[in-house]
Amino acid sequence: MPTPSMEDYLERIYLLIEEKGYARVSDIAEALEVHPSSVTKMVQKLDKSDYLVYERYRGLVLTAKGKKIGKRLVYRHDLLEDFMKLIGVNNEYIYQDVEGIEHHLSWDAIDRIGDLVQFFQEDEGRVKQLREIQKKNEEE
Repeated sequence: MPTPSMEDYLERIYLLIEEKGYARVSDIAEALEVHPSSVTKMVQKLDKSDYLVYERYRGLVLTAKGKKIGKRLVYRHDLLEDFMKLIGVNNEYIYQDVEGIEHHLSWDAIDRIGDLVQFFQEDEGRVKQLREIQKKNEEE
């Protein structure tokens, strides 16, 4: 399995390729707010781990393995954002909170959170009931 840092890069590379059709070192560096030299080092590690194919000055392409993991990482991030919104976390904290926890949860925990989000999304009455409980608890 990739390290948390590798996951951040794979997630961002996957998103860039989905959005733009390609991901250059400069694009990745800008998106992750790191130096291009750091991106080059990580991309070389990802290449050696068979997550992508990197050719200097020509760009990079995710392997099937890299695409699969990238897609799953984006799903995890989006699911955790949905979960945070669902439970009423203030929007200004959601991104930071997700970044703080996403690497520390098992895929089993992610799947259970997915079940919970689905449970609430299937019936708006459940979300309304949750909001009423939250409001009551805040008043106490």
